[in-house]
Amino acid sequence: MANLRDTPKKFPAGYEFYHPKEKLLEIEKGKKRLVIGLPREDYKGENRICLTPLTVDMLVNNGHEILIEEGAGLASNYSDREYSDNGAQIVRTRAEIYQCDLVLQISPLSSDEIDMLKGNQVIMSALHVNCQCADDIRKLMQKKVTAIAFEYLKDRYDHFPVVRTMSEISGVSAIMIAGEYLSKSKGGKGVLLGGVTGVSPTEVVILGAGTAAEYAGRAAMGLGATIKVFDNSMYRLRRLEDHLDQRIHTSTFHPSVLAKALKSADVVIGALSYENNHLGIFVTEDMIKGMKTGSVIIDLSIDQGGCFETSERTTHENPVFTKHGVIHYCVPNLASYVSRTASIAMSNICAPLLLHIGNNGGLHQFIKTDMGLRHGTYVYRGILTNQTLGDCVGILAKDINLFFTSM
Repeated sequence: MANLRDTPKKFPAGYEFYHPKEKLLEIEKGKKRLVIGLPREDYKGENRICLTPLTVDMLVNNGHEILIEEGAGLASNYSDREYSDNGAQIVRTRAEIYQCDLVLQISPLSSDEIDMLKGNQVIMSALHVNCQCADDIRKLMQKKVTAIAFEYLKDRYDHFPVVRTMSEISGVSAIMIAGEYLSKSKGGKGVLLGGVTGVSPTEVVILGAGTAAEYAGRAAMGLGATIKVFDNSMYRLRRLEDHLDQRIHTSTFHPSVLAKALKSADVVIGALSYENNHLGIFVTEDMIKGMKTGSVIIDLSIDQGGCFETSERTTHENPVFTKHGVIHYCVPNLASYVSRTASIAMSNICAPLLLHIGNNGGLHQFIKTDMGLRHGTYVYRGILTNQTLGDCVGILAKDINLFFTSM
């Protein structure tokens, strides 16, 4: 009897295509040393910085080089000595910062700053789409830079970490500022924000139900104030109540209901998103006239055009004006009011991102797989990739994903 093991096996045609084979594993991407430059912020009222001294120490210990312009951290109460002790190189010439491979700053680059770039670099900063001009964008394109906007960056959970964090800070800060300007010494009604035994609590009206509104509401309730929240999205109103874990007064934007709430309000916080403002929802001047003398308005949406008809941009140096007896606070970059806290929050976002970029072979390698970073990129190697910005400045934009479809 023949040994079955010696009988040659017959396999169907094409078997070799189904037979498992060894997979060729990708060779680990080499780390890339980053040379990061942090300039001193020249934008008026901007006091934040992207990296704290402790973050610099962590980046330097991971092999990266940090150059910081002299005095860049002073507005956040970080001295040059603190940065140098943690491994940063302090430079006196501003132009030297803009020769770094990666430039990191809070405010958008000015035309003069763009002129100082050597080209083929990575820029990470805010964008402020509505404030951009075509000439500056064309300069960035000519320099073949890759520019990333903080406000468009996404994380792995599809959230906007910079926008959310700064909104949290702005929401809490708005209540702190409102309490200050309600005092008699600041021209307010002379009432305590919140309430004490035997005294009716102050009323806070919040327009919008996003992150800034949530943290403003949380802070106001913590002080004992009563809050009323208006938004046209029932989903956002329900989510806000869930997050606050308390039933509050909520309403959509019925003009008569809103006008009645404003008449009794001590503080009004405007925290409408761009989508809300795009619908034309705002507080009219007649509604402002009906408010109590000495009440306070804080417009957190002023950088998007504002949500009060009487709003006008102000600065940290001159933050308020009074119109129809109502105090208006309309500073765009409100998070800079608490610059040290905001700088630490920014650093907590930037540091892990920079480490990932360095550990994955640099930005141009990392962007191939990181969709959040890709979403934040508005110029990629000299090509405009943000359609919203392109529509604003009249330049044709291309979808950034087209550059990676073959990978």
